[in-house]
Amino acid sequence: MTTVVYRRTDPRLGAFALRTLDPDADAALLHGWVTHPKAAFWMMLDADPARVAHEYRRIHAHPHHDAFVGLWRDRPAFLAERYDPAHVELVGLHDAAEGDVGMHFLCAPTGTPVHGFTLAVITTVMAWLFADPATRRVVVEPDVRNSKVHALNAAVGFTVLGPVAKPEKDALLSVCTRAMFENATGLTTGGPAVPGGAPA
Repeated sequence: MTTVVYRRTDPRLGAFALRTLDPDADAALLHGWVTHPKAAFWMMLDADPARVAHEYRRIHAHPHHDAFVGLWRDRPAFLAERYDPAHVELVGLHDAAEGDVGMHFLCAPTGTPVHGFTLAVITTVMAWLFADPATRRVVVEPDVRNSKVHALNAAVGFTVLGPVAKPEKDALLSVCTRAMFENATGLTTGGPAVPGGAPA
């Protein structure tokens, strides 16, 4: 059974939410997303459904990493991952501070793109992370070639710290504090999440 952990209404695009991810029940859905050509930077283009289920079972069991299915108007529309950069992804590459939270997000492929949708998704994910008062800064490490995500990150307040060499890619380490996010978006954060939405 899945649980909704956060809800937000975008002034232009309406209702967004995040729910817990079921690695087995959601495997087919996620497989279609992560193997789509537009998800090349997710690095799972050749994955079969069993590998996708295995990967998200691994994340589900991890003490410092979790994943969520994002909903738009009550339909699955994006994927979000949250992690502790002191233990996952950036160990030895980033001076993690108390309150740092790592983030990945992926929008579902669609044949009918909606203007502003991806920006609304990253805004929702960031608002969810900052709804936890313990979150002081969000950390991301997208591929240096992923110019579209760099622009989106800048739009919600991220500042670039610089490139870091990860085993699987050259990444652009970037951070965003609560104040930077609020200044960039005009949103006020710190409101309570739905019960059960606190980081693992």
